[in-house]
Amino acid sequence: MTDVKTDVKTDAQADAQASAAALIASNRRRRSIRRWIAIGTLPLTLASLFFVGKLLSMYAIAHQSISAYVVDDYAGSESAARGLEFLNWFEPYKAPFNIGTALAGAEELPDARAKLEEALELANGLEVCGVRINLALVIERMGDAAREGGDGAGAAQLYGEALTVVVETPEECNSDEAQKQSSDPNRDMEDTLDNSEDRLKKKQQQQEQQQEQQPEDGEPEEEPQQPQPDEQKLQELQDKLEQGTQERDQQQGDDAPGGGTDKPW
Repeated sequence: MTDVKTDVKTDAQADAQASAAALIASNRRRRSIRRWIAIGTLPLTLASLFFVGKLLSMYAIAHQSISAYVVDDYAGSESAARGLEFLNWFEPYKAPFNIGTALAGAEELPDARAKLEEALELANGLEVCGVRINLALVIERMGDAAREGGDGAGAAQLYGEALTVVVETPEECNSDEAQKQSSDPNRDMEDTLDNSEDRLKKKQQQQEQQQEQQPEDGEPEEEPQQPQPDEQKLQELQDKLEQGTQERDQQQGDDAPGGGTDKPW
């Protein structure tokens, strides 16, 4: 009887040990699975954190660039905008757009144009609206500078290029949705485009008219014809001058002591 109870107890202990061993093994497998899951999802977690951090930093940098531009700190605005160039997958046109706008404020017009043209190539959809407006304004100011410098032909060409940028602006840029995406909410895109087109047409026409009125290079202006005196009158005038000279010399010779030395006139 005692042997039977001992065997039963031994079997129960064995079963308990087996269950404990199985539970331990199961826990080890779960921990291993969780570890491998953590390792596998680590890149996604890091990428998500980087995405959020990058997005927040972009908003902060863009705000800093705009704030500096508003207070006419164009160098600070440009410096802040260059911080948007690093790994900007979300709005790649924004960095050159902000840099070009800051350069335009600093009157560095050729460099501003180059950056805005770069932004135009990277912009998509309604993003092109604001880029085209600023690009046209920069080229127009380049035309104004050329006109003030006396380069009428260059000014007319630049006005034409700016007008082309305006005319080729998509019709969608006149929509309310485009206005909501404008970098300057106080500036109506449709009115700005219409005013720019009218202004550029007038400036270009004025320069072309001035160029037509000016003589072409290499062709000297004709000097006004002077009236030619009559030959007979010339001869009479010459005779009178000679007679007056003779009479004066004779008078001076009579009045001067010691002989006929002419006095200077």
